[in-house]
Amino acid sequence: MGFSKNTLSQTVFTMKKIAQLFTAVIVLCSIAGSALGQTAAADLVITNANIRTMDSKRTVARSLAVMNGKIVAVGSDADTRSLIGAKTRVIDAVGKTIIPGFNDAHVHFIETGSQLSAVDLRDAKTPAEFVARIKAFAAKLPKGRWILGGKWDHENWTPNALPTAALIDAATPDNPVFIDRLDGHMSLANSLAMKLAGITKDTKDVDGGMIVRDAAGNPTGIFKDAAMNYFYSAIPAPSWEERMESALAATEHAASLGVTSVQDMSAGSDIGVYQELMRQGKLKTRVYGCSTLADYKRWENTGVRYAFGNAMLRVGCLKGYADGSLGSTTAWLFEPYLDDPKSTGLAGEDIPKTPELVLGADKAGLQVNIHAIGDKANATILDIYQQTAKTNGPRDRRFRIEHAQHLRQQDIPRFGSLKVVASMQPFHIIDDGRWAWKRLDEKRLKGTYAFRTLLDTGAVLAFGSDSPVAPLNPLWGVYGAVTRRTLDDKNPNGWIPEQKISVDEAIRAFTYGSAYGEFQEQWKGTLEIGKLADFIILSDDIFTIDPVKIRDAKVLATVIDGKVVFERK
Repeated sequence: MGFSKNTLSQTVFTMKKIAQLFTAVIVLCSIAGSALGQTAAADLVITNANIRTMDSKRTVARSLAVMNGKIVAVGSDADTRSLIGAKTRVIDAVGKTIIPGFNDAHVHFIETGSQLSAVDLRDAKTPAEFVARIKAFAAKLPKGRWILGGKWDHENWTPNALPTAALIDAATPDNPVFIDRLDGHMSLANSLAMKLAGITKDTKDVDGGMIVRDAAGNPTGIFKDAAMNYFYSAIPAPSWEERMESALAATEHAASLGVTSVQDMSAGSDIGVYQELMRQGKLKTRVYGCSTLADYKRWENTGVRYAFGNAMLRVGCLKGYADGSLGSTTAWLFEPYLDDPKSTGLAGEDIPKTPELVLGADKAGLQVNIHAIGDKANATILDIYQQTAKTNGPRDRRFRIEHAQHLRQQDIPRFGSLKVVASMQPFHIIDDGRWAWKRLDEKRLKGTYAFRTLLDTGAVLAFGSDSPVAPLNPLWGVYGAVTRRTLDDKNPNGWIPEQKISVDEAIRAFTYGSAYGEFQEQWKGTLEIGKLADFIILSDDIFTIDPVKIRDAKVLATVIDGKVVFERK
Protein backbone atom coordinates (compact mmCIF):
# COMPACT_ATOMS: atom_id res chain seq x y z
CA MET A 1 0.00 0.00 0.00
CA GLY A 2 1.55 3.34 -1.04
CA PHE A 3 1.60 6.61 0.83
CA SER A 4 0.27 9.91 -0.46
CA LYS A 5 2.41 12.99 0.06
CA ASN A 6 0.07 14.18 2.87
CA THR A 7 0.17 10.78 4.53
CA LEU A 8 3.97 10.80 4.32
CA SER A 9 4.18 14.22 5.99
CA GLN A 10 1.81 13.12 8.75
CA THR A 11 3.81 9.93 9.25
CA VAL A 12 7.08 11.86 9.55
CA PHE A 13 5.47 14.24 12.07
CA THR A 14 4.12 11.33 14.13
CA MET A 15 7.50 9.57 14.12
CA LYS A 16 9.16 12.73 15.40
CA LYS A 17 6.67 12.98 18.26
CA ILE A 18 7.23 9.32 19.15
CA ALA A 19 10.99 9.88 19.13
CA GLN A 20 10.61 12.89 21.44
CA LEU A 21 8.45 10.87 23.86
CA PHE A 22 10.94 7.98 23.79
CA THR A 23 13.81 10.34 24.59
CA ALA A 24 11.88 11.90 27.47
CA VAL A 25 11.16 8.44 28.92
CA ILE A 26 14.87 7.52 28.77
CA VAL A 27 15.85 10.79 30.44
CA LEU A 28 13.29 10.37 33.22
CA CYS A 29 14.34 6.78 33.81
CA SER A 30 17.97 7.83 34.04
CA ILE A 31 17.21 10.51 36.60
CA ALA A 32 14.97 8.18 38.56
CA GLY A 33 17.65 5.50 38.59
CA SER A 34 20.16 7.94 39.97
CA ALA A 35 17.77 9.10 42.64
CA LEU A 36 17.32 5.49 43.77
CA GLY A 37 21.04 5.10 44.32
CA GLN A 38 21.73 3.10 41.18
CA THR A 39 24.89 3.54 39.14
CA ALA A 40 23.49 5.95 36.53
CA ALA A 41 25.55 9.11 36.54
CA ALA A 42 25.98 12.08 34.25
CA ASP A 43 28.87 12.29 31.85
CA LEU A 44 29.18 16.04 32.39
CA VAL A 45 27.86 18.47 34.97
CA ILE A 46 28.21 22.24 34.79
CA THR A 47 27.89 24.05 38.12
CA ASN A 48 27.99 27.63 39.38
CA ALA A 49 26.92 29.05 36.02
CA ASN A 50 24.63 31.75 34.65
CA ILE A 51 22.70 29.53 32.24
CA ARG A 52 20.41 31.31 29.81
CA THR A 53 18.31 28.43 28.53
CA MET A 54 16.58 30.55 25.85
CA ASP A 55 13.42 28.50 26.37
CA SER A 56 9.99 30.07 26.00
CA LYS A 57 10.06 31.20 29.66
CA ARG A 58 13.64 32.51 29.36
CA THR A 59 14.60 30.35 32.35
CA VAL A 60 17.90 31.18 34.06
CA ALA A 61 19.57 28.22 35.80
CA ARG A 62 22.75 27.52 37.77
CA SER A 63 23.57 23.99 36.66
CA LEU A 64 22.95 21.39 33.99
CA ALA A 65 23.80 17.73 33.55
CA VAL A 66 24.48 15.71 30.43
CA MET A 67 24.12 11.97 29.85
CA ASN A 68 24.66 10.19 26.53
CA GLY A 69 24.78 13.48 24.65
CA LYS A 70 21.43 14.75 26.00
CA ILE A 71 20.57 17.22 28.72
CA VAL A 72 19.10 15.32 31.69
CA ALA A 73 18.79 18.11 34.25
CA VAL A 74 18.64 21.91 34.27
CA GLY A 75 18.24 23.85 37.51
CA SER A 76 20.17 24.57 40.69
CA ASP A 77 23.46 23.02 41.76
CA ALA A 78 21.43 20.89 44.15
CA ASP A 79 19.34 19.56 41.26
CA THR A 80 22.39 18.02 39.57
CA ARG A 81 24.43 16.95 42.63
CA SER A 82 22.93 13.46 42.73
CA LEU A 83 23.96 12.89 39.11
CA ILE A 84 27.67 13.33 39.80
CA GLY A 85 29.51 10.01 39.82
CA ALA A 86 33.12 8.89 39.96
CA LYS A 87 33.61 9.37 36.23
CA THR A 88 31.51 12.51 35.81
CA ARG A 89 33.42 15.51 34.49
CA VAL A 90 32.45 18.50 36.61
CA ILE A 91 33.11 22.02 35.32
CA ASP A 92 32.82 24.95 37.70
CA ALA A 93 31.75 27.80 35.41
CA VAL A 94 32.69 30.40 38.09
CA GLY A 95 29.57 32.39 37.28
CA LYS A 96 30.19 32.59 33.53
CA THR A 97 27.29 32.83 31.10
CA ILE A 98 26.20 29.71 29.21
CA ILE A 99 23.89 29.77 26.20
CA PRO A 100 22.87 27.20 23.56
CA GLY A 101 25.43 26.67 20.84
CA PHE A 102 25.10 29.08 17.94
CA ASN A 103 23.38 27.72 14.85
CA ASP A 104 24.54 29.55 11.71
CA ALA A 105 21.48 29.49 9.44
CA HIS A 106 23.32 30.60 6.31
CA VAL A 107 26.93 29.73 5.61
CA HIS A 108 29.14 28.44 2.81
CA PHE A 109 31.08 26.15 5.08
CA ILE A 110 33.78 24.50 3.01
CA GLU A 111 34.43 27.79 1.22
CA THR A 112 34.87 29.29 4.69
CA GLY A 113 37.55 26.72 5.43
CA SER A 114 39.19 27.32 2.08
CA GLN A 115 39.25 31.09 2.58
CA LEU A 116 41.21 30.63 5.82
CA SER A 117 44.24 29.72 3.69
CA ALA A 118 43.49 31.98 0.69
CA VAL A 119 44.58 35.54 0.01
CA ASP A 120 42.67 37.87 2.35
CA LEU A 121 41.60 41.13 0.74
CA ARG A 122 38.57 41.97 2.88
CA ASP A 123 40.12 44.91 4.70
CA ALA A 124 42.47 46.17 1.98
CA LYS A 125 41.99 49.94 2.29
CA THR A 126 43.47 51.08 -1.04
CA PRO A 127 44.07 49.66 -4.53
CA ALA A 128 47.80 49.73 -3.75
CA GLU A 129 47.32 47.56 -0.65
CA PHE A 130 45.01 45.29 -2.67
CA VAL A 131 47.73 44.74 -5.31
CA ALA A 132 50.49 44.31 -2.73
CA ARG A 133 48.62 41.52 -0.91
CA ILE A 134 47.95 39.68 -4.16
CA LYS A 135 51.59 40.03 -5.23
CA ALA A 136 52.89 38.70 -1.90
CA PHE A 137 50.48 35.76 -2.02
CA ALA A 138 51.38 34.93 -5.64
CA ALA A 139 55.09 34.89 -4.75
CA LYS A 140 54.49 31.84 -2.53
CA LEU A 141 52.71 29.83 -5.24
CA PRO A 142 54.07 27.69 -8.05
CA LYS A 143 53.57 28.99 -11.58
CA GLY A 144 50.15 28.16 -12.98
CA ARG A 145 48.38 27.84 -9.59
CA TRP A 146 45.07 29.73 -9.59
CA ILE A 147 44.55 32.48 -7.04
CA LEU A 148 41.00 32.30 -5.73
CA GLY A 149 38.93 33.62 -2.82
CA GLY A 150 40.01 37.12 -1.87
CA LYS A 151 36.73 38.67 -0.66
CA TRP A 152 37.70 42.20 -1.69
CA ASP A 153 35.54 45.26 -1.13
CA HIS A 154 36.10 48.28 -3.35
CA GLU A 155 33.82 50.30 -1.08
CA ASN A 156 36.84 50.54 1.24
CA TRP A 157 38.65 52.68 -1.35
CA THR A 158 38.48 56.36 -2.20
CA PRO A 159 37.43 56.68 -4.94
CA ASN A 160 35.59 53.38 -4.88
CA ALA A 161 36.23 52.39 -8.51
CA LEU A 162 36.05 48.71 -9.42
CA PRO A 163 39.44 46.98 -9.82
CA THR A 164 40.56 45.84 -13.26
CA ALA A 165 42.75 43.16 -14.79
CA ALA A 166 45.25 45.86 -15.73
CA LEU A 167 45.61 46.72 -12.03
CA ILE A 168 46.90 43.26 -11.07
CA ASP A 169 48.42 41.82 -14.27
CA ALA A 170 51.98 42.94 -13.48
CA ALA A 171 51.74 41.39 -10.00
CA THR A 172 50.45 38.03 -11.31
CA PRO A 173 52.16 37.26 -14.64
CA ASP A 174 52.37 33.51 -14.00
CA ASN A 175 49.22 32.83 -11.99
CA PRO A 176 45.62 33.06 -13.21
CA VAL A 177 43.48 35.11 -10.83
CA PHE A 178 39.74 34.86 -10.21
CA ILE A 179 38.97 36.56 -6.92
CA ASP A 180 35.47 37.40 -5.79
CA ARG A 181 34.06 40.44 -4.08
CA LEU A 182 33.07 39.70 -0.51
CA ASP A 183 29.39 39.25 -1.47
CA GLY A 184 30.27 36.55 -4.02
CA HIS A 185 28.28 38.22 -6.79
CA MET A 186 31.11 39.60 -8.87
CA SER A 187 34.71 38.59 -9.44
CA LEU A 188 37.91 40.04 -10.82
CA ALA A 189 39.91 38.05 -13.35
CA ASN A 190 43.39 38.90 -14.57
CA SER A 191 44.32 38.71 -18.25
CA LEU A 192 45.81 35.23 -17.89
CA ALA A 193 42.59 33.89 -16.36
CA MET A 194 40.51 35.47 -19.12
CA LYS A 195 42.79 33.87 -21.73
CA LEU A 196 42.43 30.44 -20.13
CA ALA A 197 38.64 30.87 -19.96
CA GLY A 198 38.47 31.94 -23.62
CA ILE A 199 37.18 35.43 -22.84
CA THR A 200 37.53 37.98 -25.64
CA LYS A 201 35.90 41.19 -26.79
CA ASP A 202 33.39 39.03 -28.66
CA THR A 203 32.29 37.03 -25.60
CA LYS A 204 28.56 37.52 -25.14
CA ASP A 205 26.79 38.71 -22.02
CA VAL A 206 24.43 36.17 -20.47
CA ASP A 207 21.00 36.28 -18.86
CA GLY A 208 21.37 37.05 -15.17
CA GLY A 209 24.95 38.26 -15.55
CA MET A 210 27.14 41.08 -16.85
CA ILE A 211 30.63 41.48 -18.26
CA VAL A 212 31.90 44.95 -17.38
CA ARG A 213 33.59 46.51 -20.42
CA ASP A 214 35.68 49.59 -21.16
CA ALA A 215 34.74 52.27 -23.68
CA ALA A 216 36.10 50.12 -26.53
CA GLY A 217 34.00 47.11 -25.50
CA ASN A 218 36.88 45.10 -24.03
CA PRO A 219 36.27 43.17 -20.79
CA THR A 220 37.82 45.01 -17.85
CA GLY A 221 38.15 41.84 -15.77
CA ILE A 222 34.94 42.28 -13.73
CA PHE A 223 32.30 39.59 -14.17
CA LYS A 224 28.95 39.76 -12.37
CA ASP A 225 26.70 36.88 -11.28
CA ALA A 226 25.93 34.46 -14.15
CA ALA A 227 28.82 35.85 -16.21
CA MET A 228 31.16 34.32 -13.62
CA ASN A 229 30.16 30.91 -14.98
CA TYR A 230 32.54 31.39 -17.92
CA PHE A 231 35.46 30.63 -15.61
CA TYR A 232 34.33 27.60 -13.67
CA SER A 233 35.22 25.07 -16.36
CA ALA A 234 38.73 26.53 -16.58
CA ILE A 235 39.40 26.48 -12.83
CA PRO A 236 40.63 23.07 -11.63
CA ALA A 237 38.18 21.47 -9.25
CA PRO A 238 39.59 21.06 -5.74
CA SER A 239 40.75 17.55 -4.98
CA TRP A 240 39.11 15.33 -2.40
CA GLU A 241 42.05 15.97 -0.09
CA GLU A 242 41.74 19.74 -0.48
CA ARG A 243 38.01 19.62 0.24
CA MET A 244 38.68 17.52 3.35
CA GLU A 245 41.30 20.02 4.53
CA SER A 246 38.90 22.92 4.00
CA ALA A 247 36.07 21.15 5.84
CA LEU A 248 38.36 20.29 8.75
CA ALA A 249 39.59 23.89 8.96
CA ALA A 250 35.98 25.12 8.90
CA THR A 251 34.75 22.83 11.68
CA GLU A 252 37.73 23.69 13.91
CA HIS A 253 37.16 27.40 13.27
CA ALA A 254 33.44 27.06 14.02
CA ALA A 255 34.12 25.30 17.33
CA SER A 256 36.41 28.15 18.43
CA LEU A 257 33.54 30.60 17.83
CA GLY A 258 30.81 28.63 19.59
CA VAL A 259 29.10 27.56 16.35
CA THR A 260 27.75 24.05 16.96
CA SER A 261 25.43 23.81 13.93
CA VAL A 262 25.57 25.22 10.40
CA GLN A 263 23.21 25.26 7.48
CA ASP A 264 25.46 25.03 4.43
CA MET A 265 23.80 26.79 1.51
CA SER A 266 26.28 25.38 -1.00
CA ALA A 267 26.91 21.86 0.31
CA GLY A 268 26.08 20.25 -3.06
CA SER A 269 28.51 17.41 -3.69
CA ASP A 270 30.34 18.02 -0.42
CA ILE A 271 27.98 15.87 1.64
CA GLY A 272 30.43 12.99 1.23
CA VAL A 273 33.19 15.13 2.73
CA TYR A 274 31.11 15.75 5.84
CA GLN A 275 30.21 12.08 6.03
CA GLU A 276 33.88 11.11 5.95
CA LEU A 277 34.80 13.65 8.63
CA MET A 278 31.94 12.28 10.73
CA ARG A 279 33.22 8.71 10.21
CA GLN A 280 36.67 9.80 11.38
CA GLY A 281 35.22 11.50 14.44
CA LYS A 282 36.55 14.89 13.33
CA LEU A 283 33.29 16.67 12.52
CA LYS A 284 32.70 19.16 15.35
CA THR A 285 29.73 20.89 13.74
CA ARG A 286 26.24 19.63 12.96
CA VAL A 287 25.51 20.24 9.26
CA TYR A 288 22.27 20.73 7.34
CA GLY A 289 23.37 20.64 3.69
CA CYS A 290 21.52 22.34 0.85
CA SER A 291 21.68 21.53 -2.83
CA THR A 292 20.56 23.70 -5.74
CA LEU A 293 16.87 24.22 -6.39
CA ALA A 294 17.22 22.98 -9.96
CA ASP A 295 18.51 19.69 -8.48
CA TYR A 296 15.29 18.83 -6.68
CA LYS A 297 14.42 15.90 -8.96
CA ARG A 298 17.50 14.00 -7.77
CA TRP A 299 16.40 14.26 -4.14
CA GLU A 300 12.80 13.48 -5.05
CA ASN A 301 13.79 10.36 -6.99
CA THR A 302 15.96 9.06 -4.14
CA GLY A 303 13.22 9.55 -1.56
CA VAL A 304 15.00 12.33 0.36
CA ARG A 305 12.73 14.80 2.15
CA TYR A 306 13.41 17.84 4.31
CA ALA A 307 15.78 17.33 7.26
CA PHE A 308 16.70 13.79 6.17
CA GLY A 309 19.64 12.22 8.04
CA ASN A 310 20.92 12.06 11.59
CA ALA A 311 21.74 14.54 14.34
CA MET A 312 25.16 15.37 12.84
CA LEU A 313 24.40 15.47 9.12
CA ARG A 314 21.13 16.21 7.35
CA VAL A 315 20.04 17.10 3.82
CA GLY A 316 16.77 18.04 2.17
CA CYS A 317 16.96 21.79 1.66
CA LEU A 318 17.29 23.48 -1.72
CA LYS A 319 18.73 26.88 -2.52
CA GLY A 320 17.70 29.11 -5.41
CA TYR A 321 18.54 32.67 -6.47
CA ALA A 322 16.24 35.56 -7.26
CA ASP A 323 18.97 38.18 -7.78
CA GLY A 324 22.53 39.25 -6.92
CA SER A 325 23.73 41.74 -4.32
CA LEU A 326 23.49 45.43 -3.50
CA GLY A 327 27.27 45.84 -3.41
CA SER A 328 27.58 44.49 -6.95
CA THR A 329 24.53 46.53 -8.07
CA THR A 330 22.88 43.25 -9.13
CA ALA A 331 20.15 43.21 -6.45
CA TRP A 332 16.79 43.27 -8.27
CA LEU A 333 14.88 46.45 -7.49
CA PHE A 334 11.55 48.02 -8.41
CA GLU A 335 13.22 51.40 -8.98
CA PRO A 336 16.68 52.24 -10.38
CA TYR A 337 19.82 52.58 -8.31
CA LEU A 338 20.64 56.13 -7.22
CA ASP A 339 24.23 55.73 -8.47
CA ASP A 340 23.24 53.82 -11.63
CA PRO A 341 19.94 55.34 -12.85
CA LYS A 342 19.81 53.08 -15.91
CA SER A 343 19.83 49.88 -13.86
CA THR A 344 17.37 48.09 -11.58
CA GLY A 345 19.78 45.20 -11.04
CA LEU A 346 19.55 41.67 -12.38
CA ALA A 347 16.90 39.01 -11.91
CA GLY A 348 18.41 35.59 -11.30
CA GLU A 349 18.94 33.55 -14.43
CA ASP A 350 16.49 30.89 -13.18
CA ILE A 351 13.70 33.34 -12.30
CA PRO A 352 11.53 32.35 -15.32
CA LYS A 353 11.62 28.73 -14.11
CA THR A 354 11.43 29.45 -10.39
CA PRO A 355 7.62 29.10 -9.95
CA GLU A 356 7.74 25.65 -11.55
CA LEU A 357 10.83 24.60 -9.58
CA VAL A 358 9.40 25.73 -6.25
CA LEU A 359 6.08 24.02 -6.95
CA GLY A 360 7.80 20.74 -7.80
CA ALA A 361 10.26 20.82 -4.91
CA ASP A 362 7.56 21.63 -2.40
CA LYS A 363 5.30 18.90 -3.74
CA ALA A 364 8.20 16.48 -3.26
CA GLY A 365 8.38 17.40 0.46
CA LEU A 366 11.67 19.31 0.23
CA GLN A 367 12.48 22.61 1.90
CA VAL A 368 12.97 25.62 -0.38
CA ASN A 369 15.32 28.51 0.48
CA ILE A 370 15.72 31.35 -2.03
CA HIS A 371 18.28 34.14 -2.01
CA ALA A 372 16.62 37.55 -2.38
CA ILE A 373 18.28 40.91 -1.72
CA GLY A 374 16.38 43.59 -3.63
CA ASP A 375 12.80 44.64 -2.91
CA LYS A 376 11.52 43.28 -6.22
CA ALA A 377 13.31 39.98 -5.69
CA ASN A 378 11.74 39.60 -2.23
CA ALA A 379 8.25 40.54 -3.42
CA THR A 380 8.52 38.12 -6.35
CA ILE A 381 9.57 35.20 -4.14
CA LEU A 382 6.84 35.90 -1.58
CA ASP A 383 4.33 35.81 -4.45
CA ILE A 384 5.72 32.48 -5.66
CA TYR A 385 5.61 31.00 -2.15
CA GLN A 386 2.05 32.18 -1.64
CA GLN A 387 0.88 30.64 -4.90
CA THR A 388 2.74 27.39 -4.23
CA ALA A 389 1.13 26.96 -0.81
CA LYS A 390 -2.27 27.64 -2.32
CA THR A 391 -1.71 25.07 -5.08
CA ASN A 392 -0.08 22.30 -3.00
CA GLY A 393 -2.22 22.75 0.10
CA PRO A 394 -1.46 23.11 3.81
CA ARG A 395 1.83 21.69 5.11
CA ASP A 396 4.53 22.63 7.58
CA ARG A 397 6.87 23.63 4.73
CA ARG A 398 8.91 26.47 6.32
CA PHE A 399 9.77 28.28 3.13
CA ARG A 400 12.75 30.58 3.63
CA ILE A 401 14.05 33.74 2.06
CA GLU A 402 17.80 34.02 2.41
CA HIS A 403 18.92 37.58 3.26
CA ALA A 404 15.52 39.34 2.96
CA GLN A 405 17.64 42.45 2.87
CA HIS A 406 15.56 45.23 1.30
CA LEU A 407 11.80 45.00 1.73
CA ARG A 408 8.88 47.19 0.77
CA GLN A 409 6.82 48.13 3.81
CA GLN A 410 3.79 46.22 2.50
CA ASP A 411 5.85 43.04 2.11
CA ILE A 412 7.22 42.88 5.66
CA PRO A 413 4.04 41.47 7.30
CA ARG A 414 3.81 38.80 4.59
CA PHE A 415 6.66 36.85 6.18
CA GLY A 416 4.58 36.27 9.29
CA SER A 417 1.25 35.71 7.53
CA LEU A 418 2.77 33.29 4.98
CA LYS A 419 4.98 31.61 7.64
CA VAL A 420 8.11 32.32 5.63
CA VAL A 421 11.31 32.17 7.67
CA ALA A 422 13.45 35.30 7.32
CA SER A 423 16.99 33.88 7.19
CA MET A 424 19.15 36.96 7.75
CA GLN A 425 22.75 37.92 8.47
CA PRO A 426 23.04 40.87 10.85
CA PHE A 427 26.76 41.54 10.24
CA HIS A 428 25.77 42.88 6.81
CA ILE A 429 24.00 45.79 8.51
CA ILE A 430 27.17 47.23 9.96
CA ASP A 431 29.07 46.52 6.75
CA ASP A 432 26.60 47.65 4.06
CA GLY A 433 25.50 50.61 6.16
CA ARG A 434 28.75 52.37 5.28
CA TRP A 435 27.72 52.85 1.66
CA ALA A 436 24.15 51.58 0.97
CA TRP A 437 22.83 55.15 1.07
CA LYS A 438 24.63 55.74 -2.23
CA ARG A 439 22.51 53.03 -3.86
CA LEU A 440 19.07 53.51 -2.28
CA ASP A 441 17.01 56.50 -1.19
CA GLU A 442 15.80 57.00 2.38
CA LYS A 443 12.35 55.55 1.71
CA ARG A 444 13.76 52.26 0.43
CA LEU A 445 16.34 52.06 3.21
CA LYS A 446 13.51 52.03 5.78
CA GLY A 447 12.92 48.38 4.89
CA THR A 448 16.59 47.35 5.17
CA TYR A 449 17.18 44.48 7.59
CA ALA A 450 13.86 45.21 9.24
CA PHE A 451 14.38 42.94 12.26
CA ARG A 452 12.11 44.84 14.64
CA THR A 453 9.19 45.06 12.25
CA LEU A 454 9.56 41.46 11.11
CA LEU A 455 9.42 40.21 14.69
CA ASP A 456 6.53 42.51 15.57
CA THR A 457 4.51 41.19 12.62
CA GLY A 458 5.00 37.54 13.54
CA ALA A 459 7.98 36.43 11.46
CA VAL A 460 10.56 33.90 12.64
CA LEU A 461 14.13 35.20 12.32
CA ALA A 462 16.91 32.70 11.67
CA PHE A 463 20.31 34.36 11.96
CA GLY A 464 23.52 33.37 10.22
CA SER A 465 26.77 34.85 8.95
CA ASP A 466 26.96 34.21 5.20
CA SER A 467 30.60 33.29 5.82
CA PRO A 468 33.02 33.72 4.11
CA VAL A 469 31.14 36.76 2.78
CA ALA A 470 31.15 37.97 6.40
CA PRO A 471 33.03 36.74 9.48
CA LEU A 472 31.72 33.48 10.92
CA ASN A 473 31.79 34.89 14.48
CA PRO A 474 28.14 35.08 15.71
CA LEU A 475 29.01 37.62 18.41
CA TRP A 476 29.67 40.15 15.67
CA GLY A 477 26.20 39.34 14.34
CA VAL A 478 24.62 39.85 17.76
CA TYR A 479 26.49 43.13 18.08
CA GLY A 480 25.23 44.19 14.65
CA ALA A 481 21.58 43.35 15.37
CA VAL A 482 21.59 45.07 18.76
CA THR A 483 23.61 48.21 18.03
CA ARG A 484 23.44 48.62 14.22
CA ARG A 485 26.67 50.68 14.55
CA THR A 486 28.43 50.61 11.19
CA LEU A 487 32.05 49.50 10.92
CA ASP A 488 33.19 53.04 10.11
CA ASP A 489 31.76 54.28 13.45
CA LYS A 490 29.75 56.94 11.63
CA ASN A 491 26.46 55.70 13.08
CA PRO A 492 27.07 55.52 16.86
CA ASN A 493 23.34 55.38 17.61
CA GLY A 494 22.73 52.78 14.95
CA TRP A 495 21.97 52.76 11.23
CA ILE A 496 18.18 52.73 10.88
CA PRO A 497 18.01 52.49 14.68
CA GLU A 498 14.27 51.85 14.84
CA GLN A 499 15.01 48.30 13.64
CA LYS A 500 17.26 47.40 16.58
CA ILE A 501 16.37 44.32 18.59
CA SER A 502 17.37 43.17 22.08
CA VAL A 503 20.25 40.86 22.97
CA ASP A 504 17.70 38.23 23.99
CA GLU A 505 15.98 38.45 20.60
CA ALA A 506 19.26 38.30 18.70
CA ILE A 507 20.49 35.25 20.63
CA ARG A 508 17.10 33.62 20.17
CA ALA A 509 17.41 34.15 16.39
CA PHE A 510 20.89 32.57 16.42
CA THR A 511 19.69 29.55 18.40
CA TYR A 512 16.00 28.67 18.50
CA GLY A 513 15.13 30.59 15.31
CA SER A 514 17.88 28.89 13.33
CA ALA A 515 16.88 25.49 14.69
CA TYR A 516 13.29 26.19 13.66
CA GLY A 517 14.55 27.14 10.20
CA GLU A 518 15.88 23.60 9.75
CA PHE A 519 13.01 21.70 11.46
CA GLN A 520 15.16 20.88 14.49
CA GLU A 521 13.74 23.06 17.26
CA GLN A 522 12.56 19.94 19.15
CA TRP A 523 16.22 18.85 19.50
CA LYS A 524 18.28 22.02 19.79
CA GLY A 525 18.18 25.79 20.07
CA THR A 526 17.31 25.82 23.78
CA LEU A 527 18.80 24.16 26.86
CA GLU A 528 16.02 21.87 28.07
CA ILE A 529 15.76 18.30 29.32
CA GLY A 530 15.84 15.82 26.45
CA LYS A 531 17.57 18.15 23.99
CA LEU A 532 21.04 17.79 22.52
CA ALA A 533 23.78 18.95 24.84
CA ASP A 534 25.16 21.70 22.60
CA PHE A 535 26.17 24.83 24.51
CA ILE A 536 28.93 27.39 24.97
CA ILE A 537 30.57 29.23 27.85
CA LEU A 538 31.17 32.94 27.28
CA SER A 539 33.78 35.26 28.75
CA ASP A 540 31.20 37.96 29.49
CA ASP A 541 27.52 38.23 30.30
CA ILE A 542 26.48 39.65 26.95
CA PHE A 543 22.94 40.19 28.27
CA THR A 544 24.04 42.81 30.78
CA ILE A 545 27.28 44.42 29.51
CA ASP A 546 27.41 47.54 27.35
CA PRO A 547 26.13 46.26 23.96
CA VAL A 548 29.09 47.92 22.24
CA LYS A 549 31.37 45.46 24.07
CA ILE A 550 29.55 42.34 22.80
CA ARG A 551 31.88 42.17 19.79
CA ASP A 552 34.84 41.79 22.17
CA ALA A 553 33.40 38.83 24.09
CA LYS A 554 35.06 35.45 23.62
CA VAL A 555 33.93 31.84 23.64
CA LEU A 556 35.74 30.07 26.49
CA ALA A 557 34.44 26.58 25.72
CA THR A 558 32.23 24.85 23.19
CA VAL A 559 30.34 21.66 24.00
CA ILE A 560 28.60 19.46 21.45
CA ASP A 561 26.89 16.19 22.35
CA GLY A 562 28.10 16.75 25.88
CA LYS A 563 31.75 16.67 24.78
CA VAL A 564 34.06 19.65 25.02
CA VAL A 565 35.30 20.29 21.48
CA PHE A 566 37.00 23.61 22.17
CA GLU A 567 38.60 25.21 25.24
CA ARG A 568 40.29 28.60 25.09
CA LYS A 569 43.82 28.36 26.46
